[in-house]
Amino acid sequence: MQSERGVRGRPPRRPRSRRIQVSTSHFQAALQRLTGQSLRRALSPLESASGPVVNYAGRTVILLSSNDYLGLAAHPRVIQSAVEATERYGAGSGASRLVSGSLPPHRSLEAALAKFKGTEGALVFGAGYLANVGVIPNLIGRGGLILADRLCHASLIDGCRLSRADFRVFRHGDCAHLETLLRRRPDNRRTLIITEGLFSMDGDVAPLDDLVRLAEQYDALLYVDDAHGTGIMGAGGRGTIEQFGLEGRIPFHMGTLSKALGSYGAYVVGSDDFVQYLLNVARSFIFTTALPPAMAAAASAAIAIVETEPERRARLWANRHYLFKGLQNQGFRLTATVSPILPVLIGDAAKASAFADRLLAHGVYATAIRPPTVPDGTSRIRFTVTAAHTTDQLDEALQAVQRAGRETGLL
Repeated sequence: MQSERGVRGRPPRRPRSRRIQVSTSHFQAALQRLTGQSLRRALSPLESASGPVVNYAGRTVILLSSNDYLGLAAHPRVIQSAVEATERYGAGSGASRLVSGSLPPHRSLEAALAKFKGTEGALVFGAGYLANVGVIPNLIGRGGLILADRLCHASLIDGCRLSRADFRVFRHGDCAHLETLLRRRPDNRRTLIITEGLFSMDGDVAPLDDLVRLAEQYDALLYVDDAHGTGIMGAGGRGTIEQFGLEGRIPFHMGTLSKALGSYGAYVVGSDDFVQYLLNVARSFIFTTALPPAMAAAASAAIAIVETEPERRARLWANRHYLFKGLQNQGFRLTATVSPILPVLIGDAAKASAFADRLLAHGVYATAIRPPTVPDGTSRIRFTVTAAHTTDQLDEALQAVQRAGRETGLL
């Protein structure tokens, strides 16, 4: 009989350990293809807080690529709120709120969001991506139909795919095309219409009034991602839904804390029943560690600033009009933007990358946006302006844009 020491007293043989050999040729080939198509990306070494001016690899440059529209990411009250929450509650939340408890900063933020958005309740997620992939599959499933705007964000598209519903796109902002698709569907088929409120890459807004009309007429649900509209659109900064006067007619929507609110994370607002439903079924909420308390406290402070400092929003729009007019006067072709997102259309990815490189050489940091972020043939420089930029900074940036445009043959 064989003992633990093996046959005839010898120690048992141990299996030989083998290193898993991973060939990097596939990765190298993929990177080479991306490089050849001018689509390879790399991280940029910033060494300062986000603001109108940043330290890029030891140089001071004007930043025109940030979504910190109201300049709140480095606001003293926002930072102090984050510091105090960290000192009291720690750097991390420990686990999912359903597992280790719901901290006061999370509860306070959700109450502030519901009040700000005029809804019964709110639920905070770790990121906008997590909100969309968590919510959409719980609004509709197999056998249903999703109709989404062609330019919807990747997180919305992935949420649609995870739902396992049939998925169709309608032409960007084209409600006539959407209505054609609604008419073709079988009677009583559960349908979800999806759009961004303010489109992040084009800077235009969805025709929410017509989308609401169609949703009501054809008994469909409407889901709005207002990540870029929150804080800057509407008289009170409550977003594109407020701007269109549709509060109360869109039962739920989502947005993020990481853009105009200067923090990190995302939210979904709606009825108390809807929020409690998501709390029980949204996998990206249930199985994810909660937002750090500092981020929740920072976002609450930012909401208070948005509500009490409308002059900050006024500065943003004045800066937007100034930069928009300057780019137009130089002869650049922009999208049909109506927001602080000012995309200059280039078309070719290589030319867009070259333009961005020359901008940086002249002291302006504005990245080239290329496929798959935008459709083929629509590469661009996506300029974004904030309330924190000064007129002198914008004048300096416009001079750099003109020089870079001439050097790259775009002007």
